[in-house]
Amino acid sequence: MELSSKLLSKNLSMIAWEVTRSCNLNCIHCRAAANSGPYAGELSTEKCFQLIDEIAAEAKPVIILTGGEPLLRPDIFDIAAYGTGKGLRMVMATNGTLVDESTAKKMIKSGIKRVSVSLDGKDAQNHDAFRGEIGAFTGALNGIEAMKRAGLEFQINTTVTTANLKQIKEILDLAIQLGAAAHHIFLLVPTGRGRNLAEQAITAADYEETLMWFHKESMNCSIQLKATCAPHYFRIMHQQKDKGQKKKPVSGQFHEMTRGCLGGISFCFISHIGHVHPCGYLELDCGNVQKQKFSRIWQSSEMFRNLRDLSKYGGKCGRCEFIKVCGGCRARAYEATGDYLAEEPLCLYRPRR
Repeated sequence: MELSSKLLSKNLSMIAWEVTRSCNLNCIHCRAAANSGPYAGELSTEKCFQLIDEIAAEAKPVIILTGGEPLLRPDIFDIAAYGTGKGLRMVMATNGTLVDESTAKKMIKSGIKRVSVSLDGKDAQNHDAFRGEIGAFTGALNGIEAMKRAGLEFQINTTVTTANLKQIKEILDLAIQLGAAAHHIFLLVPTGRGRNLAEQAITAADYEETLMWFHKESMNCSIQLKATCAPHYFRIMHQQKDKGQKKKPVSGQFHEMTRGCLGGISFCFISHIGHVHPCGYLELDCGNVQKQKFSRIWQSSEMFRNLRDLSKYGGKCGRCEFIKVCGGCRARAYEATGDYLAEEPLCLYRPRR
């Protein structure tokens, strides 16, 4: 059933905004295939402020300032402060290598509430190979220490592939040791440079086993654990809840657990040149904020409306009793079949219907 239009503003809970595609690393999995830039057509400071006005008039979502590397944008703290002033919860996704204590203090002053730093290996050898630059691991750790000294909350993000699958427990231990508020794992979606890593995508069986392990860890972990680009996790949560497993509560304003694939339903992605997509891995052109108001795109895009109508989902996703809490990865379905409403290709579960 399609979501009511009057509920769409209320449902908009998070936006990932690629404020620049420029980056100082060359990560082998990068969905944007980002490099040092510069990139033509990126939104001006004035246009960024206008977009924030349009978003704030629609809802009060969390805004993830991402890239590329958002700290390469000279006006990034002006943008963050403007969003904060409009009542939006501003956070940032960075590789951490450009963060020193002065930068961390600027983040806090601009209203940034949390920063995510990616660690994709348990040590320098593994992380640097993944990030494409020697010194990336040391730089990330130095950035984290600077945030800690400034009193800025941070989380660790990890993209899971066959290359680091056996290191996930050690990366989680490292996140706890560093004092992270959360550890979020991302299951690889083969887009951008990530298409070259198709052979490193874990199997459906490993996918299920990893999510089962992650959920078990979350029961008593001292920090919040969340799986992203892994909608089956929410099916597993519900299955285990039915077995009587109770999760240790973790407090905090960014710990809401909602459903699996949020693309086009309560989440969207805005590219460096203003294209609006269901998510960063599903680059369907739903409109451009340089040509249309954000509210019109969010409310009226045909692709968004299709994603909100669960009766249109195909294959076993359309038959699954967990469709409302999972939904399957729409980007993974699109990459595999060319149909963003097709069934999730990396799911072992057999629906009861």
